[in-house]
Amino acid sequence: MDIILKDVEYCYQKNTPFERLAIYDINIEIPSKTYVAIIGHTGSGKSTILQHLNGLLQPTKGIVKIGEKVIQAGKKQKALKEVRKRVGIVFQFPEHQLFEETVEKDICFGPMNFGASLEEAKAKARWALNQVGLSEDILSKSPFDLSGGQMRRVAIAGVLAMEPEVLVLDEPTAGLDPKGRLEIMEMFYRLHRQNEISTVLVTHSMEDAALYADRIIVMDKGTVIKQGTPEQIFSSSDQLFDLGLDVPVSIRIQQKLKQKLAFASEKPCLTLNELVEATVQALKRGNQE
Repeated sequence: MDIILKDVEYCYQKNTPFERLAIYDINIEIPSKTYVAIIGHTGSGKSTILQHLNGLLQPTKGIVKIGEKVIQAGKKQKALKEVRKRVGIVFQFPEHQLFEETVEKDICFGPMNFGASLEEAKAKARWALNQVGLSEDILSKSPFDLSGGQMRRVAIAGVLAMEPEVLVLDEPTAGLDPKGRLEIMEMFYRLHRQNEISTVLVTHSMEDAALYADRIIVMDKGTVIKQGTPEQIFSSSDQLFDLGLDVPVSIRIQQKLKQKLAFASEKPCLTLNELVEATVQALKRGNQE
């Protein structure tokens, strides 16, 4: 399912003394089955865009097309429930949204809200738990008796149980230690590949954007500054620095090594493994010369 935003603008509290323009001139396409990362400084408009992707916010100008559903500014929208089933959002600290007595009831809530029977919802709950790497043994437990990492996975399972075609992730690793962050990001990437789910990641981590995304959208002060592949985006590190953003650590090290080893290739090394390989090749060339 493709998502297209065309000339989208959103103004909070429009036509009031507290009116504030959040995003403007937004033109982006998220093709089906792709992995897109949205990066930008705090307040750049990332989360506002995110909420347009399933109709939580509706544009004050422009058009949002989600599959065949068109949401146009100034027109009353109906039947957004189906859109919200097809586009699942995992917000920051999703475990804060847990509320039911048991893990099973919490995961079943979404599917049943969208019309699934109790038996269907229970089957989806077992499937979703497996997807996030948790045992069915916890279905009867209270989510509040689980560890923080387990609670987050249960909350994510609740989104997956609705079987979305698009998964939107708003800083999904916030508050996790490095090991937990890696596990969660690898889990989402596996889901993306195995289930062919479109994935939209809003993140401050340049490493995650470089490692997982097919395309990156750079936001600044409410609008899109640049779009491209990770190689295209991170080849202009000076522009990112000017926006108050960073680059992956592998690129920072590469830039320092270039001064000492005279790298022939200008292609950015997006991971440390790529950097090691490029360094080895540069040293080999140097020895040959």
